[in-house]
Amino acid sequence: MPEFDLLRALPKTKRNIATRRDGKDPSVVATAKQFGEMYIVSRFDLKPGMRVLDVGCAKGFLVKDLMIACPGLEAFGLDISPYALTHCEPATVGRLHLGTMEHLPFPDASFDAVLCINTVHNLDRQGCMRALQEMVRVVRDPAKCFVQVDAYRSEEEKALFESWCLTAETYLQPAEWVALFQQAGYSGDYYWTILQS
Repeated sequence: MPEFDLLRALPKTKRNIATRRDGKDPSVVATAKQFGEMYIVSRFDLKPGMRVLDVGCAKGFLVKDLMIACPGLEAFGLDISPYALTHCEPATVGRLHLGTMEHLPFPDASFDAVLCINTVHNLDRQGCMRALQEMVRVVRDPAKCFVQVDAYRSEEEKALFESWCLTAETYLQPAEWVALFQQAGYSGDYYWTILQS
């Protein structure tokens, strides 16, 4: 189970943390909690006909990009937001499912790869554990999973994160996440979203 930055080729954004912190009121947080070059293909050796699931897919941008990067790939998504799914990318219509990551509505071993980017941490610790176990349940090879979660390495990074994030319920230091992955039986790739000023 290696730490691996699967999103390293994507552009990094500059975030105005102070503005976000100053505008972080309870109504904005409540709204956010409604959840209203493809390196992934080569990393998991994806081929046409294989099945991939993006857990927390929102409007299906990654699902669409995967299908473009690997024509014939059977890419699907799951999200908790009816709004996101009804306003999805046109190419993903019929491929996105409404549901929760703690109870994935798919049979055991039904996917060749499962991805979950910046979503698991929106659950409490028990929910994180359940979501990771569900990812392992629905993938054929547990090593072909990827999860990226919010993390911090210092009290300064933790404070910065708490100023910025609207939806995370569980945010841990990397070693604590690794321990939670092991406890859940998760053996796939992982990486962190760590805010820096």
